[in-house]
Amino acid sequence: MYIPRHIQPLLQRIRRQFPALLLSGARQVGKSTLLQYIGADYRYLTLDDPLLLTQAQDDPRLFFLNNTGNLILDEVQYAPELFPLLKLEIDKQKQNGQYMLSGSQTFPLMQNVSESLAGRIAILQLTGLSQREIRHIDFYRPFIPDDDYLTAREAMLAPYDDIWQHIHRGDMPRLYEQETDWDIYYASYVATYIERDVRQLANIGAGSDFTRFMAAVAARSGELLNYTNLAQDAGISADTAKRWLTILQAANIIYLLPPYSHNHLKRAIKTPKLYLLNTGLMAWLSRWLTPETIAQGAKSGQFFETFIVSEIIKTFRNNGLEPPLYYYRDTNQKEIDLIIEHNQTLYPLEIKTTAGPNKKMAAAFAILRNNLTDIRIHKGIIISQYPQKWYLAEDVINLPPMYI
Repeated sequence: MYIPRHIQPLLQRIRRQFPALLLSGARQVGKSTLLQYIGADYRYLTLDDPLLLTQAQDDPRLFFLNNTGNLILDEVQYAPELFPLLKLEIDKQKQNGQYMLSGSQTFPLMQNVSESLAGRIAILQLTGLSQREIRHIDFYRPFIPDDDYLTAREAMLAPYDDIWQHIHRGDMPRLYEQETDWDIYYASYVATYIERDVRQLANIGAGSDFTRFMAAVAARSGELLNYTNLAQDAGISADTAKRWLTILQAANIIYLLPPYSHNHLKRAIKTPKLYLLNTGLMAWLSRWLTPETIAQGAKSGQFFETFIVSEIIKTFRNNGLEPPLYYYRDTNQKEIDLIIEHNQTLYPLEIKTTAGPNKKMAAAFAILRNNLTDIRIHKGIIISQYPQKWYLAEDVINLPPMYI
């Protein structure tokens, strides 16, 4: 069962405007399926095929002689030798929509693209399934919770009664397209990811070392990034933790949320927050094995916050936008979970698992209102499990997750 992706209209529009299109994203989020769906008249080639890969690496000219016309090149990061030839083919044919590429390692891809295909290629990022996609809600706007957005979203609401089941399952398409054993799926995913991607990007010893590191990351999703603590949990050096975190970032598995900075916020902490974007993978790695144990356990707040941040990120990336997201924490331990910056306006958000939100939860929003006179501060948002939109104060609104 194919689940329509919300980035699809953008992909179809962009491929008519550029000679090449690159769709990046973590493994198994549906890049190949999506490209083949919108490019049914393209020839599909995957560099997971060892024969194709060998020719692409050893003789890229011969590769393009054997493979002409409009092409989908899957896992193209394995053959950087193709990029100079791609440039030549594009410049020779001078037409848009020639190539659609996919890859699951952002950093190596970006290096080759910037060196060879600058100005000739559009780059988009595919995430795991969003709740809008899973629930077939045809609402495409990025989450910028002004009055216009909220009015438009209210016309297409669907209750999220089973939210903890979705947090536990995660966002991988295969887990929604067919019946699949959750535990076996994520165990296989981690093993395949380490074998295919990690060993290419880093000289690691036993795969169990990196799996233990991933588990340490999962346990700290939603916390300030601390290399020393991660290293201690995983039994590795701090330098190794930094290098391995870069690998997870390159594979689109984690997201580093930057701190919000402004000249008038002098006490602000400068460290990013760490999120593992797939809550299903987070649950498997940290051994929270059922929706019920997650919902009732000590980490429920971290899971809920990670889920909400990930869903908001998806609304921007499905529009081809880098999420304008930040957080705030100062040396007095005052914190705002999320700040959206859009059109010279800040939207402060708090994320709470409670079903009984109150305006005191928005107390830290006053830091922005009291100190930033040159930027508009919009009404604050509490995202909680209270099931309806509710004004907690004139400038604070509670929203349930279904508004994202």
